[in-house]
Amino acid sequence: MLLSEKGEDMMRETFMLEGMHCTSCALAIEQAVKQLPGVKEAVVNVTTEKLSVTYSAARLTSAEIIQAVREAGYKAELLDETDMRGQMDHLEGQAHQTWYRFVWSAFFSLPLVYLSMGPMLGLWLPDVLSPRLHAISYGLVQLLLTLPVLFLNRQYYENGFKALIKKRPNMDSLVALATSFAFSYSAYSFFKLVAGVGSFVHQLYFESVVVILTLITLGSYLESRTKGRASQAIQKLMSLKVNDVRVIRQGELQLIPLEQVTNEDICFIQPGERVAIDGLILDGQSAVDESMLTGESLPVDKQAGDHVFAGTINGQGALKVQPSRLGQDTLLAQIIQLVERAQQTKAPIAAIADRVSGVFVPIVLVLAFLTFLFWLFVMRESLDFALTVATAVLIIACPCALGLATPTAIMVGSGRAAEQGILFKGGDILEKTYQVQTIVFDKTGTLTEGQAQLQHIVPLAASEKQALQEVASLEQYSQHPLGEAIVKAAHDQDYDLLTVTDFQSFVGLGVTGAIDQHRLAVGNDQLMLQQGIAISAARAYAEQAALKGQTVIYYAKDNQLRALFIIADRIKADSRATVKALQDLGLQTVMLTGDNALTAQAIASEVGIDQVFSQVLPAQKVQVIADLKASGQLVAMVGDGINDAPALTLADVGISIGSGTDIAIEAADIILMTSSLLDVVDCLELSRQTIRVVKQNLFWAFSYNSLMIPVAMGILHVFGGPLLSPMLAGFAMSLSSISVVLNALRLKHKKW
Repeated sequence: MLLSEKGEDMMRETFMLEGMHCTSCALAIEQAVKQLPGVKEAVVNVTTEKLSVTYSAARLTSAEIIQAVREAGYKAELLDETDMRGQMDHLEGQAHQTWYRFVWSAFFSLPLVYLSMGPMLGLWLPDVLSPRLHAISYGLVQLLLTLPVLFLNRQYYENGFKALIKKRPNMDSLVALATSFAFSYSAYSFFKLVAGVGSFVHQLYFESVVVILTLITLGSYLESRTKGRASQAIQKLMSLKVNDVRVIRQGELQLIPLEQVTNEDICFIQPGERVAIDGLILDGQSAVDESMLTGESLPVDKQAGDHVFAGTINGQGALKVQPSRLGQDTLLAQIIQLVERAQQTKAPIAAIADRVSGVFVPIVLVLAFLTFLFWLFVMRESLDFALTVATAVLIIACPCALGLATPTAIMVGSGRAAEQGILFKGGDILEKTYQVQTIVFDKTGTLTEGQAQLQHIVPLAASEKQALQEVASLEQYSQHPLGEAIVKAAHDQDYDLLTVTDFQSFVGLGVTGAIDQHRLAVGNDQLMLQQGIAISAARAYAEQAALKGQTVIYYAKDNQLRALFIIADRIKADSRATVKALQDLGLQTVMLTGDNALTAQAIASEVGIDQVFSQVLPAQKVQVIADLKASGQLVAMVGDGINDAPALTLADVGISIGSGTDIAIEAADIILMTSSLLDVVDCLELSRQTIRVVKQNLFWAFSYNSLMIPVAMGILHVFGGPLLSPMLAGFAMSLSSISVVLNALRLKHKKW
């Protein structure tokens, strides 16, 4: 259930489609569904053959959507997104049916081709089938061999003519018209033979009809197989699901279906077994292989208190696990949903193909008719010649290549990303990432480890022990990473924490409170100035620490500066390499931090950042992003904390490092499952490679149709060149679609 901006309850449901063969079909379905009341969005993915609809639950039902699809000439079935195996079986079943049609079509087509071409090639034929001696039997056998092929491929005629009647012609319409013309003319010639006009024996084109249908069916099968390869990544994720789980009930180990497991159960995971649920380890220790979710190749050591995730593989140790998330709530299920959503979302670059596809088939129909008239009346060619050329025009035109150009590349690209632990939330995000010009990093937890450590204390008017004990007592309530470093240091020294009263936290500044009636203030220099506390005596220490990239925390008691706490957060090992790689790609790099200018500049210099914004409060991060966007830059933001969520949302592309919080992940457009910053480079490279393939596919699809349609119209023949036969046109049309999918599949093996 989704909530729209108008406050209506919105449903987002997915439907499996049948009878769809090209972009024109997809557009017809989208238009039919969009006309229904309450529909906010309707998107058809040609590659996955799925329809996603977002609609008002109060104004529309799924049954009405299915009916609208049926009235458009296609079939739709509400998809149970939890039944992953059912989806895969459905697609496999469709591919099997197409192969069955091809095999039987070929079975009848091969003898027909031999029969029709044999006399011209000097091949042996029995006298009873000789076109010269027994023209009627020669024609009758051809007709009888053609009829089963027409029946096997009747869906082209059912869908094609239905679409024509509804004024939404598609690829099936082109095939149906072309083969119907050829068959009708051949049938007319056969009846002329029966009437005794022997010259019509050379005007039988039954072999063209069956070869065209057989080749197009073969092309459909190969296309479905290659599209299946394009969705292998999502199939791999689906295959990680476990159906049965071992649980301990009443002291006994039982193997039960996953659906029966509850959060109160204790699951027992044997060594080498795949984990079925997300949960908390209660007992045991092991090394768990999480590579299928995060892309990390090394197993992760786990013990009591750690979490395990569905789809991962347990190592050598046995584990007892308390389920925390089951079914569609597991991390694995959420990853599958994200990848499917990305593959179902249209990239803006696909709009040009949609616009062309919307008028493509009608234009081809007009061109075929004009071609027929030109050769018949202008060039004074025979009726069968003009009909052959017009048929070739209808057959060679391929809206499928246009329709497959974008979704196949998006599918393979997002799938490959998921295998590497990079999750794009939509195809549009893939395209936006390709366009990014500036990339902004939050410092803490992104460029640095996010685990601050107390380096040393500079006592000014208090002992180190007193300062540490009192400051830790105050900081235990702050939950700030710098404060946690001080509290940890106090615990390591076994210091007892004191009672604090009147505690107050000032976002981006520090904290204040009282211990035994004494007023304490702990924070940065801005807090000290706000509290009226002089810090000039500590300026030399602060500047020296800042030049080393360290952070200074001031501690004042009763309005007197008592000590300085020098804290450092280690820079991640891959930060400098990441920034350098991004700059090599031509991107501007920016760092946001709450540190003072000296500390910020020292860290930026060490990492190689181009531009620094220091002393930025959490609320000000949004303003920095807004200013960068206002300057005309397309901005990506990389962060991991709760304070980053608004900035991640405002950025053109929000990238959440995988070790971040749930709210950061919700706000982000791209989720990096690992904490490796180099994944930022990978996601940018992957988006560039994917959009490059999309552009190649679109260029090929447009070029193919722009070049081959004039050839089919006979432009070469006008100047003494060859004429394209309908059979070769059918083969070329199938090949163009397959080539687009194969080009997209190259992404599976690209390295960056």
